[in-house]
Amino acid sequence: MIKKVIKYFLYFLFLIFIGILYLSYFGVETKRFNQFIKNEVSKVNEQASIELKDVKILLNLSNFSITLNTHEPNLAFKNKKIKLKNIKTNFSLGSFLKKEFAIKNVSISTKENNLKDIVSLLRVYQNSPELFILNKMIKNGTLVTDINFNFNDKGKINKDYSIKGSVIDANFRLLNKQVIKNINLNFDVKNNQYLIKDTKFEFNQTKLLSREIKITNLNKYFLIKGDLKNPETLFNPESLSFYFKNNFENLGFKNLNFSSDSNFSFRLNNKFKFSDINIKSKINLKKLDYKLNSSKLKSYIPNYGGLFKLNDHKIVLAFNKDQLSFTGKGKFFIDKISDEIDYDILLKDGDYIFKTKIAINNNPLLIKFLNYSKEKNKRSSLKAEGLFKKNKSIIFNKILFEELENKILLEEVSLNKNFKINNLTNLELNVLNGKKKYNKISLKRNKKNYELNGKEFDASNFIEQALENNDNSGVSSIFNDFNSNITVKIDKTYIDKISYINNLSGSVNFTKNKISRLNLESNFSNNKKLTLTINTNKNNEKITTLFSSHPKPLVKRYKFIKGFEEGVLDFQSIKKNNTSKSLLIIDNFKVKEVPVLAKLLSLASLQGIADLLTGEGIRFTDFEMIFSNKDKLMTIDEIYAIGPAISIMMSGYIESEKLVSLRGTLVPARTINRTIASIPLIGDILIGKKVGEGVFGVSFKIKGPPKNLKTTVNPIKTLTPRFITRTLEKIKKNN
Repeated sequence: MIKKVIKYFLYFLFLIFIGILYLSYFGVETKRFNQFIKNEVSKVNEQASIELKDVKILLNLSNFSITLNTHEPNLAFKNKKIKLKNIKTNFSLGSFLKKEFAIKNVSISTKENNLKDIVSLLRVYQNSPELFILNKMIKNGTLVTDINFNFNDKGKINKDYSIKGSVIDANFRLLNKQVIKNINLNFDVKNNQYLIKDTKFEFNQTKLLSREIKITNLNKYFLIKGDLKNPETLFNPESLSFYFKNNFENLGFKNLNFSSDSNFSFRLNNKFKFSDINIKSKINLKKLDYKLNSSKLKSYIPNYGGLFKLNDHKIVLAFNKDQLSFTGKGKFFIDKISDEIDYDILLKDGDYIFKTKIAINNNPLLIKFLNYSKEKNKRSSLKAEGLFKKNKSIIFNKILFEELENKILLEEVSLNKNFKINNLTNLELNVLNGKKKYNKISLKRNKKNYELNGKEFDASNFIEQALENNDNSGVSSIFNDFNSNITVKIDKTYIDKISYINNLSGSVNFTKNKISRLNLESNFSNNKKLTLTINTNKNNEKITTLFSSHPKPLVKRYKFIKGFEEGVLDFQSIKKNNTSKSLLIIDNFKVKEVPVLAKLLSLASLQGIADLLTGEGIRFTDFEMIFSNKDKLMTIDEIYAIGPAISIMMSGYIESEKLVSLRGTLVPARTINRTIASIPLIGDILIGKKVGEGVFGVSFKIKGPPKNLKTTVNPIKTLTPRFITRTLEKIKKNN
């Protein structure tokens, strides 16, 4: 009997052993544990439930546990189903017998599921702020993933979890309502580290790629490192408004086409604030058009039509600790003519520190102030370095322009937002201008004042403006609120294409861009003198005087008075409130080749005198012109000229370059002589004893555009008392 019992016991043990071996290697499928698993899932979260098919059971003797595996189950949460491939879990028999939480780990492989549903499920187990925000951002998309969780005795997930998978065709809405579209990526999440690989997405109509992005959770913040690449893309101006917080097209930019390859790192805290941003990008700018209608640029670049084009620029961009720098080089086009530019720009504390070199070989260049022009296809370069401040002012440490032997150097130049000079430390010119004259001068700052020195200078524009009593003298177009005294010392100064003065010296004082005081003197090559003064009196009247014993080069500006030879010029003017009153006196000169005067003499039947204009000229002993200027209107109160051949008196006005209107009297010298010699019998002379004897000269009118003047004449028999008085004054003066 005992033997049988032992035999059956051994047989039972053998069966148990065989059963254990079978369960260990092959397992069995059953539904008996389904309800237990459901109950365990409900313990984790009451709102979660699981639908199971047959569960395969494998016995693990090493840790006294059972492995449960089921295929194609469904996990339900708040009426949302998660489609799974399989669930695998390790069930502790010891914990079960002790009535403790028995599930030690869970491995889940999913099918394609709604991404939003997956995030909702994850929040069941770990409802972190990151998952909450992520759930709000997700619009749509699918996810395939493998999840591995380990549980502690209380049913909480340990930190050694692992999540791998892929996101397919997802769309995210950012907190600023911008949308990231068509997201496709692979991910690997382990504890506090997130690895994102092979990412493709579209943002603001731009396709972007990333090989790897690594996110590390450091409790107080996330450390994010990765790369980002965009293939060559033609950007829509509207899409760029996001980056520039303005309408990109309104800024003047359009037709932006570029590709980039970037590496980046930054920190992101729980409040989505960025810090420690580091970016390095290689940018291939294929094309960028910049539209800017600027009259200032057109004045310097004759062929500028309002559009800059950048082509084939290689740019390296770096951002580190609130500093943005980018260096690059490439071509720029103005009216289909290309040149090259190099640049190095650093953005720091809102200011741009720049250094650039522009090769201007093919485009023309014009500097009107210097009467300088660089023609097409002549090699030149422009170098500049300085600072563009956030208040839109510009400080140039150095500006250097070079073209063959021509050189323009400016140092320590500050400009306001309207590109006018606030300060200038040094200016050096060595330029051959359009009149084939050299400007070899330097302007150096000495404390608050300046010193202008040089060997040669073309001052024709300056002299022209001074003669017109122009307060600005070209300064207002260049300087902002210029208040300084300039001492002048120049060996040779041209006042027109031919004439020049030697040893120009003196000083010019500016107050708020206007000449308040000027005192210059020099001499011509024949030792004849030239002096120019401007002073402001207590009544704020500006008094200008000009004296020259060689007036010919100065009188050329008066288009109706041409052909001056010899003589002495004396000019005086008083100006206040934009209105000037002036007196011009010229003594002992000749004029010739004056078309208006020739026509007038011809109409007056004074052909003999007219012939003098084409020969030796008509001599005048005295010339006086009393006139006033306001805006673009010159009002001539009186022009009086007397000479051996004729005398003229006239008045009228000249409206800029639009209209000339003059009227007056012309009398031959023989008539004047007869009149003056017979003063006691003036009545007889004025009336005349014989027919025709009283015809003294002609009255005339000259009117029309400067290039199309019309002249009419009428004979006169009497001279005005004013004419006779002025003549007597001149005769008495000359005697």
